[in-house]
Amino acid sequence: MRIDLFTIVVTEYDPAIEFFTESLGFELVEDSASLTNDGRSKRWVVVRPPGAATGVLLARADGERQAAAVGDQVAGRVGFFLRVEDFEVAYERMVDSGIVFVTSPRTEPYGRVAVFLDIAGNRWDLLGPA
Repeated sequence: MRIDLFTIVVTEYDPAIEFFTESLGFELVEDSASLTNDGRSKRWVVVRPPGAATGVLLARADGERQAAAVGDQVAGRVGFFLRVEDFEVAYERMVDSGIVFVTSPRTEPYGRVAVFLDIAGNRWDLLGPA
């Protein structure tokens, strides 16, 4: 058993793809036409970090309730965690890519950490070795 995908609700597909692939360095695994449960057009868009088994399904908000969840999918908490081997290199690359960090890097018992925002406004931990 494994977690295959998790969803992040976004406003639009293409800017989200650009953020995850260009700013974070994820791979675009799939971008194909699909249908909603009631037959309307949508896209099935999956990105994931290089070599990772778990992917992120980028889902465009469909309706007011989903639009209201964009950027607040875990009630303002850090809900996503990106572990890297070299924290300083990843941090500098992400800053240079324009990613917004809401905390400065710090060292915790579990490693180096800094909180950043994704394109939707969700909080992520960038994690590296102590």
